[in-house]
Amino acid sequence: MDKLFHKIIELKDESIHSKHEQLVNGIINAINDSILNKGDRLPSINKMVNELGYARKTIVRAYEDLKSRGLIESKNFKGYYVLNTNTKVKLKVALLLYAFHSFQEDFYNKFRKELGEKYHIDVFFHHNNIDIFKNIVNSIFGKYGMYVIAPIPIAEVQNILKRFSPKKLLIIDRYIELPNEFSYISQEFEMATFLLLEELLPAIQKYNEMILLYTDKADFPVGIKNAFERFTRIYKINGKIEKEYEQDLVKANTLYFTIRDSDLWLLLRDCKNKNYSVGKDVGVIAHNENTIKEIISGGITTISTDFKKMGFEAAQLIKNQSKTHKIISLEIKRRNSL
Repeated sequence: MDKLFHKIIELKDESIHSKHEQLVNGIINAINDSILNKGDRLPSINKMVNELGYARKTIVRAYEDLKSRGLIESKNFKGYYVLNTNTKVKLKVALLLYAFHSFQEDFYNKFRKELGEKYHIDVFFHHNNIDIFKNIVNSIFGKYGMYVIAPIPIAEVQNILKRFSPKKLLIIDRYIELPNEFSYISQEFEMATFLLLEELLPAIQKYNEMILLYTDKADFPVGIKNAFERFTRIYKINGKIEKEYEQDLVKANTLYFTIRDSDLWLLLRDCKNKNYSVGKDVGVIAHNENTIKEIISGGITTISTDFKKMGFEAAQLIKNQSKTHKIISLEIKRRNSL
């Protein structure tokens, strides 16, 4: 290990480097010069203290910094080992999403672009399944410098997320209540959906019935259902909730509010087969914007968060190492389907 210690010590003469930076940069230089290779064991913290004379907490902090970049890993009771030799990585990020829906692809693409190549991103999906969520969290905990998580909004997940350092956790997509020191960039569904439906009221009133396609068994936000029930009650709209769209059962003079794209595609196909004009014979509002909805059937009216904006904001927080509490507003994209 003499060559490793030499790499660290030679930085002592450069006054611009703190002790922390000397340790981190010295180890990185040792990796770049093949003094350290993947799988090699680093000196113990006690060994580093004895050889360099630095405070124990300085060495621990340097090792944690290298862990956050994905360069080293700690193994229980066995020490620290070189995990990766790509020293250009500035930070290793774990991104845990519901699933790779088209709108979450918009988030990811913007998030990836804004962070750039110096940030390594591993993507995981929990599919609104608490067991999968717990297994993923257990497998990634302590191995990344930053965790960006779309939570399942239940009490059990609140307790799981409190295990993370607030500085290393960003909540995205769904809001979940955590202590103030945790950051979030989330959506609000209930009040926002209600207010946007109010904006669409004259168009909605053209139809005899309004059907929300909603099921508790999917990862649908309950706020949308609550907003729909309140809206139809207050404005005396003939409203009904169906668990899913039943093929070939599209009805004229009916407005459908879809959340799941699979329901939307079946509905539009049946409108075409029955020669119903979307926006005249049948109305459609879809949740979550994507490019296809701009084009198909002359354009589908959507109520959606700007997921590209969410991705941009999340990347900026990580790059700036800042803290935020932000709700990304829902917006209407008014098109011919209403």
